[in-house]
Amino acid sequence: MRQSVAPVVAVLLLFASAVPALTAEPILPRFVEETAASGVDVRFTGEWLYMVGGGVATFDCNADGFDDLYLAGGEGPAAFYLNRSERAGPLRFAEQANGLELTGVLGAYPLDIDSDALVDLVVLRQGENVIMRGLGDCRFEPANAAWGIEGGDAWWTAFAATWERGNAWPTLALGAYVDREQEISPWGSCTDNWLLRPEGGRYGAPTPLKPSYCALSMLFTDWNLSGTPGLRIANDREYYEGGQEQLWKLPAGGAPSLFTAAEGWKPLRIWGMGIASADLTGDGYPDYFITSMADNKLQTLAEPPAGGIARPTYADIAYRRGVTAHRPSLGDDLRPSTAWHTQFEDVNNDGRLDLFIAKGNVDRMEDFANADPNNLMLQQPDGVFVDVASDAGVASIGTARGAAMPDFNRDGLVDLVVVNRRAPAQIWRNVTPEAGNWLALRLRQPAPNPDAIGSRIEVRADGLTVTREVTSGGGHVSGQHGFLHFGLGAASTAEVRVVWPDESTGDWFTIEANGLAWLDRSAGVQPFSSARN
Repeated sequence: MRQSVAPVVAVLLLFASAVPALTAEPILPRFVEETAASGVDVRFTGEWLYMVGGGVATFDCNADGFDDLYLAGGEGPAAFYLNRSERAGPLRFAEQANGLELTGVLGAYPLDIDSDALVDLVVLRQGENVIMRGLGDCRFEPANAAWGIEGGDAWWTAFAATWERGNAWPTLALGAYVDREQEISPWGSCTDNWLLRPEGGRYGAPTPLKPSYCALSMLFTDWNLSGTPGLRIANDREYYEGGQEQLWKLPAGGAPSLFTAAEGWKPLRIWGMGIASADLTGDGYPDYFITSMADNKLQTLAEPPAGGIARPTYADIAYRRGVTAHRPSLGDDLRPSTAWHTQFEDVNNDGRLDLFIAKGNVDRMEDFANADPNNLMLQQPDGVFVDVASDAGVASIGTARGAAMPDFNRDGLVDLVVVNRRAPAQIWRNVTPEAGNWLALRLRQPAPNPDAIGSRIEVRADGLTVTREVTSGGGHVSGQHGFLHFGLGAASTAEVRVVWPDESTGDWFTIEANGLAWLDRSAGVQPFSSARN
């Protein structure tokens, strides 16, 4: 039965401010590094077994509206930090022991697995993955045994989750890297990736996703708007002859299988590191940015849907859109770049999604750049991206891996945290002057899947429409949970519509700019409130 959100006008007074009208010239974003004063002090350490990985998870585990931090430590202990930032003030965090101080951590993804409205945490490790159940007030306990989740014993480097139709628990995908028990050469040294499906309130035995090609990122995504997401996997071709990118189909209750050339899938062999999705072309379908070594890709559907049915045939438009990012943006090193975590966010609130790319040599590889600054690609009105990382203040040459871009101090500007290998993690506050208006939205529906993973949010403002999937996965060993950020340009209101996971489409409704709001499937728009508002 079709359910819709009744049109309402929600007056959100949180953090309201007057914003000048935007000009045609894009606003240059500005960031200030606050690592030293932030209280965050974590290094991702380790040699061969930690050359990939190094992630961060951001989530609000005490319901105060401010995202907390969990950072991988590699051979050293991971660390959890409670967000103590004041609204619109400097970024400040306090380390807190809560059972998450595990060693061997490569990354983590927050997700409400048991649908109790408390965020849980999937911790990817060298060895056994650990699922930490949220108990509220930033307390956690191991849940592998209680939920029947096999932790495995591998080099775990990727994760994604979705709710398949009719299931009370999510389907989990876990990606592994090199098989530590085999010789690296000649070939075939990748460990099986897993699909975990629920069975009667617990999880059954893992289903191997064969062939597996050393996954470094995974994302469940409704690539063809069918209501049934596929699983995209970015694979490092280095360690498996014939290794390539993959798109898996998951028929309801059926065995997973790969899309084939006969169905339109074109083989793509890169050093796949990270995945980010966004509809950049405006055709309603997600486009995908995939990081690699020198050869970053931006893929869009190459064929118009026939009879409303799309085929998984993709064309690369990275060069056309200016996001190849194949060499360092600073200095005279002409060797190729190595890209890892990537993420679309609107950093100046002009209504156009921008793109962050974390860069860093794998481990002193001579054929690739050593001084390899991160990229911040600003989208122009014509859809072409221009790197502004240096002028914006985020062109660090640390050996970056994972990253996240939440609004830590709730001032309406997304901030940045980056994990570096063998060096301290870095954190920047966004202080962009004269940025546009904004809106932060979070979905809520009755259990199961209270966060409505698999939904699409459409926002129209200032003559632009932005569509974002609500997902769990992607990036590089780094996950975010909570509010999705939308820049609105000069608009003082935005029109918003939700396509829910079962493909029920809500009506358009209007929300005032510059605030946080719940989009509740039953109650409509609800202004966000907490003890720290």
